[in-house]
Amino acid sequence: MSSDQRLPVRRTAKLYVGGQFPRSESGRTFEVWSGDGRLLAHAARASRKDLRDAVVAARGAFGGWASRTPYNRGQILYRVAEIMEGRRAQLEDELRDSGADDPAGEVSLAIDRWVWYAGWADKIAQVAGGANPVAGPYFNFTVPEPTGVVGIIAPSEPALLGLVSRIAPVIVSGNVVIAVASERSPLPAVSLAEALATSDVPGGVINILTGSPSELVPWLAAHMDVNAIDLTGCPDELVADAERAAADNVKRVHRAGEAAQHLSEVTAFVEFKTVWHPMGA
Repeated sequence: MSSDQRLPVRRTAKLYVGGQFPRSESGRTFEVWSGDGRLLAHAARASRKDLRDAVVAARGAFGGWASRTPYNRGQILYRVAEIMEGRRAQLEDELRDSGADDPAGEVSLAIDRWVWYAGWADKIAQVAGGANPVAGPYFNFTVPEPTGVVGIIAPSEPALLGLVSRIAPVIVSGNVVIAVASERSPLPAVSLAEALATSDVPGGVINILTGSPSELVPWLAAHMDVNAIDLTGCPDELVADAERAAADNVKRVHRAGEAAQHLSEVTAFVEFKTVWHPMGA
């Protein structure tokens, strides 16, 4: 059989939950098309049950991830950048197929963003926390701590940079993530998940779901074991309902620019604990 007669093997892009690549429990998929009308893959359409499984995986991973030293978390984020550098050609091809204006530039920025936040890992406590002056014989310290399980709605575009820009500042401080990837261009998110699976990121720290935000956002916002939610990429028509649902367990709600890179993106998902200690004790 000649190469012209051969049928290509279509990719079945799966979810990334708990360090594994399950299909949706519902068995549903959706077609992913290129900008010029070619069928690229079938991606798993995550269900409410898949989302609940991702929350369970994230909660199970939270204690171990939060207890790692900041220096070690920084090393792990840097390792993700190394793995992505080795998969650059695949990521660029997927972004090109999705119609990205500058695939090579977007991949470079996404890799550099991991490195930038990796550098902050062991500096957050010094910059965001500190010793506070008090009128009394006490030491008073403010210490940043991770919020917990964070839901993320990634921007539709830029598909890869937008997702990395939401995930990296959340996990660097010790949080864990359930991210809903771009519905329009899910393949770069799936390739990112494959890079994560071969990096040092423990299973469950980052969970990536593909599917419809209109189906997943209401349940993610209402889930009682999710501590915070990033609505940066949430469709405008879903934001108000998501904010109301998040109020049921007083979730922290955050929205930022699609490609924000700033320490404030880290502290948006950090709780500050103030500790008093008697002098001389």
